[in-house]
Amino acid sequence: MKDRIDVSPEMVAFVGDGALPAGEWPARSIGFSFRLAPATFAFHPDPIAVDMLADADLVLVVSAAECARIFGTVPTEGACWHVPTEMRGIALAITGCRIEGAHGVTLRLAKSIELLCMTFAALADGGLIPVDGAGVLSAAEAKRIAAARRLIDEQWHEKITLDTISRACGINRAKLTRGFRSMFSMTVADAIADRRLHGARDLLLATDLPVSSIGYRCGYLNNASFTRAFSRRFGQAPSHLRAQAAA
Repeated sequence: MKDRIDVSPEMVAFVGDGALPAGEWPARSIGFSFRLAPATFAFHPDPIAVDMLADADLVLVVSAAECARIFGTVPTEGACWHVPTEMRGIALAITGCRIEGAHGVTLRLAKSIELLCMTFAALADGGLIPVDGAGVLSAAEAKRIAAARRLIDEQWHEKITLDTISRACGINRAKLTRGFRSMFSMTVADAIADRRLHGARDLLLATDLPVSSIGYRCGYLNNASFTRAFSRRFGQAPSHLRAQAAA
């Protein structure tokens, strides 16, 4: 049976092996479950209905309304991520606490609040690495694929290809191709095209550059192909978007 730590009326932490002990939970609660081998954590929009929490090393159950008040947002869909190093250190301090009595309870209570704050900060930052649904990626491989996504976001205006990305991120083409689709539900080529089109839209709205020049800057060799791709993505031609924004 897990140890129950009543952090506050709005938050409860459960630590250790086994099922969750009986007791009242915060009203309209959400949950985060942490597993430390391998180091992953998951969000549960309705933790009371989840029967797998017994397998977790640490569970945080907290009022959704209180999270919305303090952090300004609450996740809505269940998901699972690799635990960043700093968050893992906090989780280990909770699960590995060897201090007895009230001192140990107080330490776990404080660290549980710290971990919740770090979790919401990581969610807001957008840098979390999703756990590969097919289970074929290690944490190191997932980290390299996440780096590939950042490279696309930062260098979309340069000439980047699958080969250059795989070399820069230290992962082979096949693993990058399969893992990228698994983690982000799109191909590498789709991610590059989508980022370039969003960059083109920003340039259309923020500059007076000719449409053809913007298309060329964003990797399109002629205005016709740029217009087709832009229209498919945003539902209107680049010139129409600019005219609409100027009206």
